[in-house]
Amino acid sequence: PAPSAPLLAPPEEPELDPVEVAPEPEPTTPRVGTKKPRKEPNLPSITPDAPAPVAMDPHALAASTASEVRYGDPDGPPDMRHLGGYFEFDSPDPTLLVSLLPGVVHVREADRLAWFVRILEEEGLAQLPGHAYVSTRLIELMLIEALRATCGEDAPPGLLRGLADARLAPALRHMHQDVSKAWTMEALANVAALSRSSFFERFRRTVGLPPMEYLLAWRMALAKALLRNPALGLSRVAEMVGYSSASTFSMAFSRYVGEPPSQFSRQLQTPPDA
Repeated sequence: PAPSAPLLAPPEEPELDPVEVAPEPEPTTPRVGTKKPRKEPNLPSITPDAPAPVAMDPHALAASTASEVRYGDPDGPPDMRHLGGYFEFDSPDPTLLVSLLPGVVHVREADRLAWFVRILEEEGLAQLPGHAYVSTRLIELMLIEALRATCGEDAPPGLLRGLADARLAPALRHMHQDVSKAWTMEALANVAALSRSSFFERFRRTVGLPPMEYLLAWRMALAKALLRNPALGLSRVAEMVGYSSASTFSMAFSRYVGEPPSQFSRQLQTPPDA
């Protein structure tokens, strides 16, 4: 038979005193080929029998005779009360305003807003003379109060956060109130008491648009509203929104809107069934 290889016994491991054995230090950065463990967020548990969210049509809720939608035990205090409604902006360019408002407003501990909700509910149940007018004004006040609650550094980039900024708010107010002025970046930065570079970056980060781009959008929104008035000529509209001539305004409007202001004005003044 073929000779077999000799069997070798494994070497004996030396005995070490426990105090001489130190644990391997944990690396501060992940090693090559390894994946750093991800910390799972502490999410609330969802039971299998929990009801799924239900989409609701605000138009249907507003037309409904029910004053509210209740969540929770129908025979006990509700876990949540849901009042539904919607706003319509009477403007030829609502996109600018909507784009600068937050998508969701979560208000906590707003006593004034709760007071408006309570008065609105009482007004809806009483149906007193002038109910429609009072309800409309209360809803407008509710919107303003809710938006006020979102001002500050925690608000998403947009107009509300810009108006809450002590340096940017004066520049925004000047653009809104004196839109016909030939504003420059330097002039707006001076109003905000900032350098041009600091003002540009702070405005872009806070409002979500560069300053001159915001000013252009604001001028075009006002121009669209002014063009609804047939008594205003093109030169007058151009002057009111900060352009030195009708031709300059017409070029800027065409680039921004996609059609000349004269054509845009004719479409607004033409009846829909014409």
